[in-house]
Amino acid sequence: MKIIVDAMGGDNAPLEIVKGAVQAAKARPGLEIVLVGREAEVRAAAGACGGLPVTVTVVNAAEVIDMHDDPATAFKTKKDSSMTVGLTMLKNGEGDAFVSAGSTGALLSAGTLLVKRIRGIRRAAMAPLVPVGGKGLVLVDCGANAECTVEYLLQFAYLGSFYAAKALGLAKPRVGLLNIGTEDSKGDALRRETYKALKEAGDAGHLNFIGNIEAKEAIKGGCDVVVTDGFSGNVMLKSIEGVGSFMGKELKGLFLSSLKTKVAALLVKNGLSAFKERLDPDTIGGTPFLGLQKPVIKAHGSSKARAIENAVYQAVTAAEADLAGQIEANIQLMKTGH
Repeated sequence: MKIIVDAMGGDNAPLEIVKGAVQAAKARPGLEIVLVGREAEVRAAAGACGGLPVTVTVVNAAEVIDMHDDPATAFKTKKDSSMTVGLTMLKNGEGDAFVSAGSTGALLSAGTLLVKRIRGIRRAAMAPLVPVGGKGLVLVDCGANAECTVEYLLQFAYLGSFYAAKALGLAKPRVGLLNIGTEDSKGDALRRETYKALKEAGDAGHLNFIGNIEAKEAIKGGCDVVVTDGFSGNVMLKSIEGVGSFMGKELKGLFLSSLKTKVAALLVKNGLSAFKERLDPDTIGGTPFLGLQKPVIKAHGSSKARAIENAVYQAVTAAEADLAGQIEANIQLMKTGH
């Protein structure tokens, strides 16, 4: 397995990116990593991390796409950027997956036009594994497509279901449509029409569609895949992250408020650590763009080494899932009016 990593993408590049990639390579024997970026800077960062293992190589790319560049055209104007070079390598079969903490818009545009969508897929979707409920929840879409059609959402349901089956080990992932109520009459015209399309797919046995679901029930484990437009999905994801951070701070303040609570904190220390770990975005590391011909993983722009390490593991999982063939085999089912 070979993972290509954009060493210059993100707020903490290249040091934290290189450090995380090296940690992943050391932890997973046999995992090859290619760091793409300004070679001198990448090797200097590697030196600060104790050097590169033999399974980590460097490919030079002189340019960097930053947050000020036009996301729709940056990969064309900066053809020697770490993102463009890395995605071109992926397209050419020189790696199994690509990881970047760079601009989301630029990564989506470049991924769509260089790696390309699977034939018949209308839009690639961001689908993070959210650590809530039992095994977790696949949220699709979480920000790539603010405005959607019924067909987009129908395809997101299939993409999310296929991914959840592989990533979470579920035979029949439960698919829910994010809405303001559970009744089929709830929501706007898009949600009502999408409900009909998903119910048809469920009745035909193609999806395990359980109906509309409210955000509070999805978070509690009411479904395995929640389908929504990118605007609503992003609000839901950021809300979960915010509540997790808020709860962590409140619990810390509570347990440090008196001698008794400090003693209690010692007794539940392991449980609190596990709780914090579960809600930490760095634990997941990255979000795959589903619907592209090869796996592309977006890491947080503020990612540090631990997040990058876990993003590499996400890339391995996505590559091993090999969803492209399954999607291509079912593409006719993923079209409205088929």
